[in-house]
Amino acid sequence: MQKSFNGIGTIFQTPLGVIIAADAVWHAVAYFAGIEVNYALSALVFLVDVAAAYFILDRLIYFFAQFILPIQNPAHRAKIYARVKGFESGSRGPALFIQNGELIADEGEEERSGPGVIVLDTASAGVLRTDTEYKDTIGPGVKFTKPNEYLEGWVDLRPQWQYIGPDGDGKDTAATTRDEANLKATISIKFNIRRPKIKAPTESGVISQYGYDEDSVRRAITQQFIESEGENKSLISWEHTPADMVVGLWREYVSKFTIAELFSTLPESEESGLQRIERMMNKRVAANLAQKMDSMGNLTNEAIESGEYAKLQEHGLEITEIRIHNVHLEKMDEDKILENWNPEWVKNISQQEKELNETDAWIDTMAREESSKRLARLLANAFNAQAPAQNPFKTLEALIKPMKEFILNQSAAGSDMEARLKKLNDIWKWLLDNDAEFSRPQGGNQP
Repeated sequence: MQKSFNGIGTIFQTPLGVIIAADAVWHAVAYFAGIEVNYALSALVFLVDVAAAYFILDRLIYFFAQFILPIQNPAHRAKIYARVKGFESGSRGPALFIQNGELIADEGEEERSGPGVIVLDTASAGVLRTDTEYKDTIGPGVKFTKPNEYLEGWVDLRPQWQYIGPDGDGKDTAATTRDEANLKATISIKFNIRRPKIKAPTESGVISQYGYDEDSVRRAITQQFIESEGENKSLISWEHTPADMVVGLWREYVSKFTIAELFSTLPESEESGLQRIERMMNKRVAANLAQKMDSMGNLTNEAIESGEYAKLQEHGLEITEIRIHNVHLEKMDEDKILENWNPEWVKNISQQEKELNETDAWIDTMAREESSKRLARLLANAFNAQAPAQNPFKTLEALIKPMKEFILNQSAAGSDMEARLKKLNDIWKWLLDNDAEFSRPQGGNQP
């Protein structure tokens, strides 16, 4: 019952319903007021009212439809009018919005097959197709689609940053050096859809600040890599193509260096192995020709064609910057580390050990000389403080006492200091015994 009343209410919201309601009210008033009605004339007036109402409504729709979308092309006025009219009949196609390379649409909107409309902001573009062929490439602005046309794909025209590796999206960046060390790195890649040299307006009269090249957009969406893992095959979309290309370059260049060369300044150069790899990777993706590197990581005077640059051109892409971050060295067997790194690192360690030993010997010699000088000054002061003794034992006694004080002040506690003091004490005891014997009168003849 409620649905029936809702249906009747909907009818009265249309021009036909308004005219029917107004005509019914007029005839009801005339009937109760006793006014005679010419029903033939009333029928004619009714038909004229319906025709006039629908004509006025049609013109109003045509007028206001122009303000629904930001159209600038006069030819688009009729198209937007037709799409709005399609809402009444239910024969309309999809109404889609693409913003920053992301599709925005109500659920089920993409499945509509009638004439539709797609609005793209200045950072978006796409490709249309039917079930049998690719159709138009669409850029920023408004695009009116034909029946049975739908989106094959869409892209973001803005520069993109992608981070791959252990600290990025987890993509495997494992590589092996010339001396068979395994390492991984986080690599950042800045790329975008290839841009035209001169920015031109699209069909809708819009000039994108990011640049819109119809051929590049078409290539990026339609030319996709096929990745195969055993019997499983999958398509690699445009935003993942640069990452696969850069990983291949990274592994190629790392294989030309030893692990020591990657982290040290190269001969006759101001860059390390990693810096050279990063620089050459950027050159390989930016130009058709690049400097050749031999198997030992040395740059030659020979130029080679860059297959990576050609592949990027084929896919409508360009890489503007590659950076290498956070290199992780994989764990290696201890014997393998010694075997691989002996020629480079053990030599450096031996040289450093030799230099340290020489420095220690010099410090030890200087310390001994300084100690000898201080002891000599101490003993000299002790002799100057008293008159010269005729008794040799007294002279030795005058030497031993300051020596004991010097050892106590300059030596750290330990077995070595105790041994020295014990020797001095033994000498002191011997002096006391012999001094008493030397001082005793001989033969009892002396007074």
